[in-house]
Amino acid sequence: MNALKLPRAIRLDPSDGFVFRKAAEPGEWLVTGSFLFTPDSVAGLDTKGRVAFRSGFLGIGSFGWSTLAVVTEVTVEERQQAVAQLATQLVDKLGAPDLAAARAAAEEEVAFAASLCDHPAQTLLALHRTLEDGEIRERFRTLMPRGDTPKDAFRAFEFIETDGEDEPEEHVDLMQLIKDAPR
Repeated sequence: MNALKLPRAIRLDPSDGFVFRKAAEPGEWLVTGSFLFTPDSVAGLDTKGRVAFRSGFLGIGSFGWSTLAVVTEVTVEERQQAVAQLATQLVDKLGAPDLAAARAAAEEEVAFAASLCDHPAQTLLALHRTLEDGEIRERFRTLMPRGDTPKDAFRAFEFIETDGEDEPEEHVDLMQLIKDAPR
């Protein structure tokens, strides 16, 4: 039997706090959140709304956005809690007619989010949403950890110390640049 998995918010840097109006909390369960957008509403989005449309997963608890999700194993109880929490949010924040209807919608959203997690635990997921021919399209990428330790797993940059002997020397002569500048 395959383990149950769901996407969870992860922050590798503080950028989500700047690019989204509200960032999801690290560790909270995520769904795609595409139900918050309609083809007609996309054109009227402000900058932060467009970023959420293009690349945001929706946090179930905060209704904030996350650029990345991490595949995480869950228990049956945790999955049920995620469905219940999303159903409550659909009633409270979006005016779902009743909890039964909201629960059915939440179950569909969580099931779709779980379907994205057919990868090993700790795999990162990224989302790219577009509007094409009047329809919203979603594309998903996976980013696999590298390195042998958790510290090395998702580093974006690596700095390597060199002794400088093999590197060409660089000198900038600012005065010469000013003299050579076109007038």
